[in-house]
Amino acid sequence: MSLHRVVALLNPPQSPFELSCATEVFGTVPQGEPPRYTFQNCAEHPGPLQTTAGYAMLVDAGLEALEQADTVIVPGWQPSGAPVPPTVTAALRDAHRRGARIVAICTGAFVLAQAGLLGGRHATTHWRDTARFAAAFPKVRVDQDVLFVDHGDVATSAGSGAGIDLCLHLVRSDHGAAYAAQIARNMVLPPHREGGQLQYTVQPAPARAEESLAPVLEWAASRIDTRLTLAHLAERAGLSSRTLARRFAEQLGTSPGRWLLGQRIDAARVLLEQTDLPVEAIATRVGLTSAVNLRRRFRAHLGTTPGAYRRTFSQT
Repeated sequence: MSLHRVVALLNPPQSPFELSCATEVFGTVPQGEPPRYTFQNCAEHPGPLQTTAGYAMLVDAGLEALEQADTVIVPGWQPSGAPVPPTVTAALRDAHRRGARIVAICTGAFVLAQAGLLGGRHATTHWRDTARFAAAFPKVRVDQDVLFVDHGDVATSAGSGAGIDLCLHLVRSDHGAAYAAQIARNMVLPPHREGGQLQYTVQPAPARAEESLAPVLEWAASRIDTRLTLAHLAERAGLSSRTLARRFAEQLGTSPGRWLLGQRIDAARVLLEQTDLPVEAIATRVGLTSAVNLRRRFRAHLGTTPGAYRRTFSQT
C-alpha cells in the first residue's frame, strides 16, 4: 500500500494545538497496524517559525513540499483574514489542480477562500469568525453552525476541536470506520461527531453529573440491535421525551434519532469491513431491520451502497 502524503502548511504565529489536531490523527500509527500516512510540515519560509505558545518550531521544508502532497492541511492562520502571500495561494491552487485534497482547520478557511477554492461552495470556520468570513467572501456559502464541511477535494472545519472531527472523518473516508476508531481510541476520544452537528452547545457550562447523557448513550449503544425509540431512551433516562431531546441538543448538538442512526450506520460500517455477513444479517444486527432499509439509510448517509463500501474497505 502506498502511503498517503499529508503536508501541513504553517504560518507564524502558528497555533500548536490546531497543528496537533492534524498531527495526532495523520502522524500517529495505531499499534499493530501498518502506516497509512506520512506527515510533514512546510512553510513559505523554512526555518524557525514562531508559535502562539511563545516558542519557535523548526520547519525544514518550503512550499515545494506541496507539490508531492496528497492532502494539504492549513491548521489555522493568524491573524485570520490577513492577506495571504501570492506564493502561498498559488501553491495551494497548483496542489488542488493537481488533485490534492485541500483541508482547512478553523481560520485556515480564510486562506482557502483567498486562494479561490471556496467560491460558490459551502464552508465553515470558527463561529466567532463566520460573520467576518461571510462579509469578506460573499461568494462563499457560510454554514455557521456545523462542525465541518467536506466536498471531497476541499474541506473546512469549525474551531480547533472540530478539526479533529474533520481529520477523523477524512481517515474514515480513506480507510474505513474501524481504522478511524482505532485512532480515536488512541486519542481517548468519544465516538465521532457528524459534520452537521452544532459547533457549540446551548449551555456552555458542563452538564451536572445527574444531567449527563453518558449513561443512556452507553445503554443505547450496547443495544443497537434492538428497536429503540425516543420514548425508550427517555424512559431509561428518567426524563420526558421533550426534556431528553433538549438535552441531546444542548450536549451533543443533534437529535436522539439522528444520533441513534449514526450509531447504527457506524456499527454497519465496521461489520461490512470486518465480516463476511450478508447485508440482511448486518441490518438485523444494527437494528435497521432489513437490507432494503440499510441500503437506503447507507446511501443517504454516506452516498454509497453497503456492497460498494465493503469492496473498498473489507479487511477479510
